[in-house]
Amino acid sequence: MIQLMSVNFDDDIPNWRTQLETIDYNVLVVVREGKVRYEINGEEIIAEKEDVLFIPRSTRRSGGNWNGVPHQKYTILFTMDPHESTGIPFLDEGRCLKFNLAHIQYAYRSCERLFEEMRGGKSYRAMICQGIMQELMGMLARELEKTELPPSKRNYADTIKSYLLEHYREPIEIDKLAKLIHRSPNYATALFKEVYGHSPIRYMHQLRVLEACSLLLHSDMTIAHIAHYLGYYDTSYFYRMFKKYTGLSPSDYVQQGDRSDVSKLFT
Repeated sequence: MIQLMSVNFDDDIPNWRTQLETIDYNVLVVVREGKVRYEINGEEIIAEKEDVLFIPRSTRRSGGNWNGVPHQKYTILFTMDPHESTGIPFLDEGRCLKFNLAHIQYAYRSCERLFEEMRGGKSYRAMICQGIMQELMGMLARELEKTELPPSKRNYADTIKSYLLEHYREPIEIDKLAKLIHRSPNYATALFKEVYGHSPIRYMHQLRVLEACSLLLHSDMTIAHIAHYLGYYDTSYFYRMFKKYTGLSPSDYVQQGDRSDVSKLFT
């Protein structure tokens, strides 16, 4: 059984480092911004934004900012009963792993919830944290079960994703995305879905709605203005898309405020 020890959020700490030692606990690192350098059993490992790193018990490790530049990351420290199987291969095998997670926003939200719960004194905290941790580990294990993608496919998908991150407010044409990687529209769509679990158009809507959530809570823009700003020139269509991805109307979302959970946008 997994026993949580602590959950930390390192938020751009100028001189962050850990000494070289053999740890008697497991560490899960989820990098949010920047890069972090580890020495793990004599090998240098650089983890960067959207990377997940598992460091098992009995590993000799040290860590520090990469090139002296601060970073942001969640770090979860936990132990397990060595005589019991968790059913999660990478935990039971006790091997160090670094991988890129497709549903990274969901992982960020899970880590954030763990961090908040561990710091609070609310009732049933231990039970809630255990549930969040088990769900997070199950998601990571599911990701690792997927067939390893050739680097070329990952690069193609990343090219499309980078374009969408920069141009999501603009009209998106699959033909244009396909030209970015010199492949057919059908191939581009299928490839993106294979790597990230959803189509490029769905990802565009997710980015737009996520931005809308922020603008609704933290700007003076009207709903109609937000819709137009994000590329929805029909406000009623924006309403439908917003409710489809959040389960709430824009007005209801504003009423709930920061209590609304938008992590579902990236699941």
